[in-house]
Amino acid sequence: MENNYLTIKQNGTNEIDIKKSQFICSIARVETEEEAIEFINQVKEEHKKATHNCHAYVLGLDDYIQRASDNGEPSGTAGVPILEALKNIGVHNVVAVVTRYFGGIKLGAGGLIRAYSNATTQAVEHVGVVKKVLQTEITISVDYKSFDSLNYQLEENNENIVDTIYTDKVSIVVAIDNKRIDSFKASVVELLNGRVEMTDGDEKYFEIDFDPYKKD
Repeated sequence: MENNYLTIKQNGTNEIDIKKSQFICSIARVETEEEAIEFINQVKEEHKKATHNCHAYVLGLDDYIQRASDNGEPSGTAGVPILEALKNIGVHNVVAVVTRYFGGIKLGAGGLIRAYSNATTQAVEHVGVVKKVLQTEITISVDYKSFDSLNYQLEENNENIVDTIYTDKVSIVVAIDNKRIDSFKASVVELLNGRVEMTDGDEKYFEIDFDPYKKD
C-alpha cells in the first residue's frame, strides 16, 4: 500500500475579488472530522457578517470522508467546486472554507462554480503543498576517516539527513523510504568496505516540498 500522500504545507488564507464580491479561502490541515468542524465554526464566527461561508474537506489517504456545504448558495455551486478543487490538486486531510462577501453583482451558476473553485485552488497555491513520505530513520556510525566520503554520497543522492552527532565516532541519522532500505544499506556497506554500523530507528512521516503542477 502506498503510504505517501500530499497535503498543504501550512494553514493560511487567500483572497480573490470577482465582480466586487470578496472570496476569502481559509484552509487548514486536519486529522479528524471533529477538527474540520471546529475549524469551519471558527471561520464562521470570524466572518459572521459574511453572505456565505461555504466549505469542504477531505480526510484519509483515500479520502474516505468527503463533505461539502453550499451554505445558502445555489445547490452545487460552492461546496462541490471547493471539494473538487482539493481533489484535483490531490491534497488530503485538508479543510477549506470559502467566505463570500457579496458585492452586488450576481455571477450566475457557472460564475459561482469558477469563483469557489479558483478561490480554493489559489489558496492551496498560496500556502504550498508538501509530500508526506513515510520513512525509517537509520543511524549510520563511522570513524572520522570515513565521514567525508559518506557525507558526500548522501548529499549527492539528496538523501534526507536528519542529524549528525559527533562523539568518538560520527553518527549520521538519515530517513529512507521503506522500500529503499535494503538497497540503501547495501550501497553504504559497499562504499565503506563494511567499516560501518547501521541501526534502524523510528518510522515516521517526513515532509518534502512538492509542486503538484510540475510534470515528471
